[in-house]
Amino acid sequence: MFSHITIGANDIEASRKFYDSTLGALGIKPAQTDAKGRLVYATDTGRLMVTKPINGQPATGANGGTIGFDAGSEAAVNAWHAAGVANGGVTCENPPGIRQTTSGSLYLAYLRDPAGNKLCAVYRVPV
Repeated sequence: MFSHITIGANDIEASRKFYDSTLGALGIKPAQTDAKGRLVYATDTGRLMVTKPINGQPATGANGGTIGFDAGSEAAVNAWHAAGVANGGVTCENPPGIRQTTSGSLYLAYLRDPAGNKLCAVYRVPV
């Protein structure tokens, strides 16, 4: 459904450290930097871009917004979360763990990145 997501950051190098480590825990390669100075994380299924806002105003986390990343296992979710906390992220909501939903059991972890964006790693637990 999505081709890319772009989020704002005030400190690109702090964001690089955070996203290289958290996305690396999910098997995603470190960022490439494009000609405009944006961090680009690319996979076969889409792109995440991190940039200073083009309007020159400070970046802020989306109120009510969450970006979710697929993880291949509970261990990958835990590695993602640990990498984030170790690299400038702040845990939010509940600790990593199982959540029961109408679509089945999900193993989730939530973080805020250095710019305040809310992120989630998700593993869909097999039935």
